[in-house]
Amino acid sequence: MALSASLLIRQGLRNGWSGYIRTCASSFAMVAPSRSLHDHQGSLPRLPVPPLEDTLNKYLKTVKPLVTEEEFQLTEEIVKKFAAPGGIGQQLQEKLQQRAKKTDNWLSEWWINAAYLDYRWPVVVWSSPGLVFPLQEFKTLDDQLSYAAKVIVGALDYKKMLDDKTVPIDHMGKDLLDMSQYFKMLGTCRIPGVTRDSIVYHGQSDNPPKHIVVAHNNHYFKIDMYGKEGKPLTINQVLHQLRNVVERSTHPTNPVGILTTQNRNVWGKAYKKLRKDKLNKASIEDIQRSIFFVALDGPIVNPTGNEMTDAALLCVHGNGSQGYAGNRWYDKTIQFIIGKKGAVGLTYEHTPAEGPPIANLMDHIVNFINTGNFQKEDRTMKERKLPAVELDRPKRLMFNIGDDIKQEIEDAKCALDSLVEDLEMTCFLFTGFGTSFIKSQRLSPDSFLQMAIQLAFYRIHKEPGAHYESASTRKYLYGRTETIRSCSTESVEFAKTMLDENASIDEKVSSLRKAVEGHKNYAKDAVHGYGVDRHLLGLKLCAIEAGMDVPTLFMDVGYIRSSHMRLSTSQVPARCEAFMCFGPLVPDGYGCCYNPRPDSVVFGTSAFNSSPETDSATFRAALEESLMDMHDILLKSGLKAKL
Repeated sequence: MALSASLLIRQGLRNGWSGYIRTCASSFAMVAPSRSLHDHQGSLPRLPVPPLEDTLNKYLKTVKPLVTEEEFQLTEEIVKKFAAPGGIGQQLQEKLQQRAKKTDNWLSEWWINAAYLDYRWPVVVWSSPGLVFPLQEFKTLDDQLSYAAKVIVGALDYKKMLDDKTVPIDHMGKDLLDMSQYFKMLGTCRIPGVTRDSIVYHGQSDNPPKHIVVAHNNHYFKIDMYGKEGKPLTINQVLHQLRNVVERSTHPTNPVGILTTQNRNVWGKAYKKLRKDKLNKASIEDIQRSIFFVALDGPIVNPTGNEMTDAALLCVHGNGSQGYAGNRWYDKTIQFIIGKKGAVGLTYEHTPAEGPPIANLMDHIVNFINTGNFQKEDRTMKERKLPAVELDRPKRLMFNIGDDIKQEIEDAKCALDSLVEDLEMTCFLFTGFGTSFIKSQRLSPDSFLQMAIQLAFYRIHKEPGAHYESASTRKYLYGRTETIRSCSTESVEFAKTMLDENASIDEKVSSLRKAVEGHKNYAKDAVHGYGVDRHLLGLKLCAIEAGMDVPTLFMDVGYIRSSHMRLSTSQVPARCEAFMCFGPLVPDGYGCCYNPRPDSVVFGTSAFNSSPETDSATFRAALEESLMDMHDILLKSGLKAKL
């Protein structure tokens, strides 16, 4: 796969949180639906095709800080030729406009395939993010199982809102947002293929699933969640079932689930072998059809000394073959993870949804648990002295594992352990200040934090790095994401000025405000569908579908360098002190996810050990120093103004 094409695909693997919340003047909120969700969906506008000239001019601005003057002149010539009257650019623009007229969203089907189903690298680390819930402290096995039961019932409570279509409609400012992703995250599973995967939405079928699958010591159990009378199980009933699971799986078995961590082509071939056995096929289908997946893990393997980082790694890759990667099924959209000592979270397969629906599910569960909503029903049953409901005990899902599959498992272990060894993370709570201070300076919190990330990178590497931040385009029907290119001429000038010992406080503050404003304007364009990357991708795919040569623009150094996103970032606002984490987009890059709070910011950063240039702990130090420097110049500037 060509580098530029690979990176375009990888850009789809981030969450769409940033730009969705607080990246422009509008702010995210949820409102109770005043109309039916169907009526709401039908009223949404269609994703626009931006004017070609506007996109190319914006593209040149994003390329300039990343190339030499000579390289930029060549890029300008290529862009000029691409945009010439009657040229290839205009031909492709017309094809894209025709596609937009015939579809509800000209990008959505292409995006599912290009960003996810055609993507052949493992979903672990390279695609699926981890979402760490507020850390817990479990002293006993029953503490762990009790919390798991509450998570399960809380998730089913949210599912009822989805089933009843009473989930609040999201909006950003005055814009109502597309809600289709909410109805695709439960009962959904990715299916491996030899060259392209597929995805099945069981939750939207005429016969939706009524069960979940729970894993413990690599054993899988199917648990019906609605009892014989069709009513959802209570907390105590779920807890009873989980105890039964643990009692019947005291020793580890073959880690069949580790196959889902493999390269997608390799897993696709192994999947065909595995399903040839009828017993295996039935067990796989029960997993795929489940509402969601729950992994009951043991204690952290190879702890780092940082509980936040330990929980993040548990959610991202399960600590490999010596940990709990076999106690998973990474093709499931939602996998809740409940560690023995209190590490709690989820990992999700990214194809059907961006982050906001997942975050709202998490927030609902955490609130459900914290407010004790589950206790009323259990207490009422006890007071009425209702007889115990007879439950079918959890059904063990069996696998016949021959020598060929055993070898596939061993190969998967080796491949995953290499990836686990390579990924290093540093997760931390920054307590210097939070969004309250940033807002007091009349600055956009997200843009401010993005500039801090830019400054941290420049502080370490003495040069700018292409910088990806995802923006949600859900104001349009079936909208997914657009790229905010956070590296700009303004951000580079800001970084240089901040690190210049001879620059005055006023000069530093002025450069900061200009950089923040530049980012804010780009973010605003991106959430309205007027970024650079998705339009260029659409033009490229038009050429490929028409059997044309890929235009020179996509092979130019300007395009390749500006698409090599050394910084992959997302904002993940949550009501609780949760945070998201993921691997870098490129081998010599960083991942940086953050949850901004009024008086603090929760960060999850990552890098690869195989890159001699990057280190997440070094990045953390540079980021904290950059944040405090930005804070201090604003305070000094304010004091100076008062004198």
